[in-house]
Amino acid sequence: MSIKNLNEFVEASKQKDLSAEAFELESSHLLEVKLNGRVWAKSGSMVAYRGGVKFVRQGMLEQGLGNLLKKAISGEGTQLMKMEGQGRVYIADAGKKITLLRLNGESIFVNGNDVLAYEDGVASDIKMMRKVSGMMSGGLFNIKLSGSGVVAITSHYEPLTLAVTPDQPVFTDPNATVAWSGGLSPDIVTDISLGTLFGRGSGESIQLKFSGTGWVVVQPYEEVYFQQTS
Repeated sequence: MSIKNLNEFVEASKQKDLSAEAFELESSHLLEVKLNGRVWAKSGSMVAYRGGVKFVRQGMLEQGLGNLLKKAISGEGTQLMKMEGQGRVYIADAGKKITLLRLNGESIFVNGNDVLAYEDGVASDIKMMRKVSGMMSGGLFNIKLSGSGVVAITSHYEPLTLAVTPDQPVFTDPNATVAWSGGLSPDIVTDISLGTLFGRGSGESIQLKFSGTGWVVVQPYEEVYFQQTS
């Protein structure tokens, strides 16, 4: 292990401007947002900022996401905040890997816990998988992101994208599913015989079945979701 003096450490780890884009990765785990207006981000994801920035927790009726804060899907990871003003904001989520995607009129679905940030020109809509919510602690919801702009999603470790074709459906563990293409709509499948082999984090042997044409992104990690109780 090499030992750096203070000047070497500061030089190696200092903030860098390598792109004029509003979203720039400072590392695979830390996102810099060059804010000039408004950006939506996961609540609690800010680790540092500079400039004139205002942080506002998402309102109940904003952006068609009024049901985002309902008890059925409540929890720290389900809430969004507005970042408004001008400045630099640095955001992260528990050291998860960050992937930047540019939408050009397309749409994708992202597990609600894996949405880190998106530009104001991207429209969002919450979708609840109610069948899963009755079987898993905290349920499972996803956000449909569509339009034009950059979105930042997160995963534990390196994500894997699997092709879905009409003759080759893909089955995934809900706890390991990160995102999928906008043309797919997963079905809920249960198989008690797989209870000890598949979906350890689900409690039940629940799988998502993706059929049609598109792709699905999974992570090598089973994320556990918690439900708030009042």
